[in-house]
Amino acid sequence: MKPSKEALSQLRVVEIGSSAAASYCARLFADFGAEVWKIEPPSGDPLRSSAPLTPGGQSAWFAFLNFNKSSIVINPTDPEAAKRLMLLIEDCDVLIDGRKIDRASCPPVDVAAIRQRRPALIYLDVSWFGQDGPYAEFSASDLIVRALAGLIKLVGPAEGPPLHAPDFQVGILAGLWGFIAAASAVIARMQTGAGRSYTVSSFEACISLSEYQLFEAFQRGEVMYRIGINRFWPNYPIGIYETKMGWLGVTTITPAQWRAFCDMLGLPQLRDDPALVLGADRLNHMEEIERLVIPRLRRRTAQQWFAEGLKRKIPIVPVPDISALLQDQEKIERGAIVPILLGQERALTAGSMQRLALTPPRRGGKVPSPGERQSSSSTNTRPKLTNGASTFRGSGSPAEQPLFGTCVIDFSMGWAGPLCTRTLADLGADVIKIEAIQYPDWWRGVDRRPDYVNRQMHEKTLRFCMMNRNKRGITLDLTRADGLALAKRLIESADVVVDNYSVDVLPRLGLGYEVLKRLNPRLVVMSMSAFGKNSVLRDCRAYGSTLEQASGLPSVVGTVNGPPVMSHVAFGDAIGGLNGCAALLVALIHARETGEGQFVDLAQVECMMPLAAPWIIIQSLCGTSRRYGNRHPQFVPHGCFRCAGDDSWIAIAATDAGMWQRLASVIGRPDWAADSSLKLADRRRAMEETIESAIEAWTCTLDVDHAMFLLQAARIAAGVVRLPVDLLKDSQLRSRSFFQHVERAFIGGHPQSSIPIREGARPYSIRRAAPTLGEHNREIVAGLLGLCDAEISKLEGKGIIGTQMLSDVELRQRRRSEEAPTT
Repeated sequence: MKPSKEALSQLRVVEIGSSAAASYCARLFADFGAEVWKIEPPSGDPLRSSAPLTPGGQSAWFAFLNFNKSSIVINPTDPEAAKRLMLLIEDCDVLIDGRKIDRASCPPVDVAAIRQRRPALIYLDVSWFGQDGPYAEFSASDLIVRALAGLIKLVGPAEGPPLHAPDFQVGILAGLWGFIAAASAVIARMQTGAGRSYTVSSFEACISLSEYQLFEAFQRGEVMYRIGINRFWPNYPIGIYETKMGWLGVTTITPAQWRAFCDMLGLPQLRDDPALVLGADRLNHMEEIERLVIPRLRRRTAQQWFAEGLKRKIPIVPVPDISALLQDQEKIERGAIVPILLGQERALTAGSMQRLALTPPRRGGKVPSPGERQSSSSTNTRPKLTNGASTFRGSGSPAEQPLFGTCVIDFSMGWAGPLCTRTLADLGADVIKIEAIQYPDWWRGVDRRPDYVNRQMHEKTLRFCMMNRNKRGITLDLTRADGLALAKRLIESADVVVDNYSVDVLPRLGLGYEVLKRLNPRLVVMSMSAFGKNSVLRDCRAYGSTLEQASGLPSVVGTVNGPPVMSHVAFGDAIGGLNGCAALLVALIHARETGEGQFVDLAQVECMMPLAAPWIIIQSLCGTSRRYGNRHPQFVPHGCFRCAGDDSWIAIAATDAGMWQRLASVIGRPDWAADSSLKLADRRRAMEETIESAIEAWTCTLDVDHAMFLLQAARIAAGVVRLPVDLLKDSQLRSRSFFQHVERAFIGGHPQSSIPIREGARPYSIRRAAPTLGEHNREIVAGLLGLCDAEISKLEGKGIIGTQMLSDVELRQRRRSEEAPTT
C-alpha cells in the first residue's frame, strides 16, 4: 500500500493557553498534516522554559510538544489583540484551549459567542480537574495530578517514600484524550455539519491508568500497598531483574508461563508447588521465590535469557536505556525515533506512534521560534472535509454520541485492545466483540480448571466488565469454516476491525489485511501487536508491563544508582489502547472523506516512548540523561512527604518563586520566604535536603487531607498520594458523577469509571453492561446476518457459537474427538 496524503491536511487548528495537554493534542493534529497555529504572548509560551534544557537553552519538553506548528505572537495589551485572535479562531476548524492549566497571557476569548457565529467550530477545553468540583481551582502539576489519581502510591520501596516518574505523563495522557474527543467531533461534523464543545479533565484522564487496580481492589476487598520496587499487585513476578549483563523485564501471568519460567531457570520445586499456580498466590511467597530466582538470573545475560524466553513463549525482554533506544535502527526506520530542529540544534525525539500505512504521520519537523510561521499543505482556500465517499449507516440521530453509526469488529482481548474499542463504544460506535467458547477473552480469567469454569467464574471478573461495557458480544470458532465465514460477513459491512493478537494470528486464520481489503475496501484494520508487524521482536510475548520494560522509560525513573523502575503495572496497555483509538479516528476521517480504508500497524511498545521524549532529546544532544528520583529538574522543592498515620503521604511541588514563598510561610519558615536569594530555584537546590526535612517536619504532624487543603488554600500545588481504590471516595469525582452504577448478570451492581471527555456537565452514560459470553449471538447472527433458528441451532450444536466456556478438560476431549479417525 503506497502512502496517499496527510489525513488531516484540510483542518486548521488554533491552540491557546499554556498547557502540555493542549500542546500535545494540537501536535497530534500537526503530525497528520493539519495547519496548527500556536498563539503565544511576546515572551513566548511559559513551557519554553521548562526543564530539562538543551545545551542551547531550549526546552526539550516544549520541543517535543510543538514541532510542526506555526507560532503566532499576540500581545494581550494590544488594543486589537482580542479582535485579531477572534478572526484567527473564526477561520479555524478546531480550537484547543489550555488556559485553565497555566493562565498564560492571552487575550480574552468569548467561545460561546464565536460558536454561535461559527456552529461548525469544534472546541476543546483542557484543565487539571474540570470546570467544577472541590478541586476545580486547585494549584497543580503533573506530580500532583498523578498522586491524586492513584498512580504513585504503589510504586517504590515498601517503607517509602512512594517513587514517581518524571513529569511527562499527565500532559500526554490528557492530550491523547483531547485528541480522541476532537477527532471524534470531526467525524461527527462530516455527517451533521455541526461542531461540538468538549471538556477534558487531566485528573480523570489519568484514571484510565489506575482503574484496573482500582476495580481489582474493589472486587477482591483487598487493601493494596507498596511491596517494593518493581513489585506490583495483583500478579507476581512482574518486574525488572539484574542479569550477568543488563536488566531483564519479566512478566508471568498464566500458569503455563510460570511453569515455563521455572523450567528455564531449572527450578522444578517452584514449578510443581501447587501453592504457586496463580500470580496472586505467588505474591504471598515473594521473598522465597526471589531467593531462588535472582541468583539464577545473574548467571546469564539479558540477551541470552531473552533468546531462551522466545523459545519458551515467556514474556521477558531486555530493558534498554535511552542510549540503546537511540541506537535501535528498527525504531528509526519505523519513525518511532525522529529528527527535530530546535533553533540551531538538531536532535532526536519520539515520533508519532499512530503508524497509518496510507496516510502516515510526518517524521519529525521543526520547533517554531516565537512568531515563526511554517509552510503547510493547507491554504486559506483549503477544501473542507466532507462525507461524500461513505454512507452513514446508523438509524436514528447521531446527536448524542459522535461515533453513532460506526461499526467496529473487535477481536481484541485483555486491556489495550478492549480499552481502544471501549472508548469507541463509549463515544457511540456499535462494537461487536468476538470471542470463542474455546478461547474467551483472557481477562475473564486465565484459570481453565473445571471448577473455575463450572462455577462460571469467567463471568464474575470486574476487570473484564469495566473494559467491555457498551459492546455486544458474540462467540465464533474462527478455526472452523463456518465460524470464519460468519466473521467475514460481519466484516463486509463494518468500518473498523481491531485485534491485539500476535501479528500472525489473524492472517493464519484467513483474516489478513489483504483478504479483508477485498471484502471491504473502505475498511480500517488495526493490528495492535506488542512490537509491530515486521519487528525483529514480533514473536516476543508481551503484556503492558513488558511494553513499559522495553520502552526505555524505566531507565529514567528512580535514583541515580538504583535499578530501572517500572512506574505502573501494565502501564503500556492503557497507553497503547489510547494511541490505537487515536490512530483509528485519523484513519476513519480519511476513509469517510475518500472511501479508502487502510492498515494501521500499531506497535504498543512505541506508544510508551513519548513518556521519555524529553530525555531522548537530551540524550541525543548530550550523550547522557540524568535521573532525578523524586526531585525535579526545575521545581524546588518537589516530592512526596510523610504525613500523620500509617503510610500516609502528600505530594508537594513549588512551581514558581511565589509558590515557594507561600510554602515557606505555611511551614513556619518566614525567614526563607523573606530571603530574596531563595526566589531562585538553583539557590534552593543547594539546600534542597534541608528544605525537604523542614517540610516533612510540618507534614508529619498533620492528617494528609487536612495538609492538602491547608496548602491549597495558600495556592500551593499539593495532593494526597492516594491508593487507586481511594478514588471511589474522592470528593472531586463524586461531585462530578464520575463513577456510574452498572448492573450486570453474575456480578450485580458495581461502579464503573466514565471517560474524561464531557459534552456538557455530565459524563457520557454507560448504556450497556459488558456482555456475558455469547450473550448477543442470536441478536447478531439473526438480526445482522439473517440466519434462521434452525441454522443457529446447528451452529450451536457444532460448537461454532455458544455461551458456555470450555474447561481445559473439555478442550482436550474435543480435540481427541476431532482427531479420532472416522470409519
